[in-house]
Amino acid sequence: MINSIRYKQTKIIDLPPLMNLYTDANWTNYTKNPQTLLNAISNSTYVLSVWNNDELIGLIRAVSDRYTILYIQDIIVLNKWKRHGIGSTLVKKTIKKFNNVRQIVLLTDDTPITRKFYKSLNFESCDRKKLVSFIYKT
Repeated sequence: MINSIRYKQTKIIDLPPLMNLYTDANWTNYTKNPQTLLNAISNSTYVLSVWNNDELIGLIRAVSDRYTILYIQDIIVLNKWKRHGIGSTLVKKTIKKFNNVRQIVLLTDDTPITRKFYKSLNFESCDRKKLVSFIYKT
């Protein structure tokens, strides 16, 4: 099962596998407007997807100026494939690809499992440092 996994750097992904992946995660802000999801993928700086044969099982996408900042927007893995190291591998491959970038950031939900995951990848929460994060409410 794990032997058939391949990573692919591409922004061209058909809508049905994307919808399946984002629906599985219940990310309705993406799934309620499929064209916006396609536009977000195609306009990202970097997209790395994970496939098991023809099934999209994970994805990371980021936006960046490629020098000073990399913003990881989505890290998503099908529920049935979680705890197989796929999310960690996606993050590690992305960090390696952008190893010259000074600042790598992301915004995510605050749960114990999420904190544990990112801490294991050497991320530090802003609330643990002398930093603050703001989000503009639309």
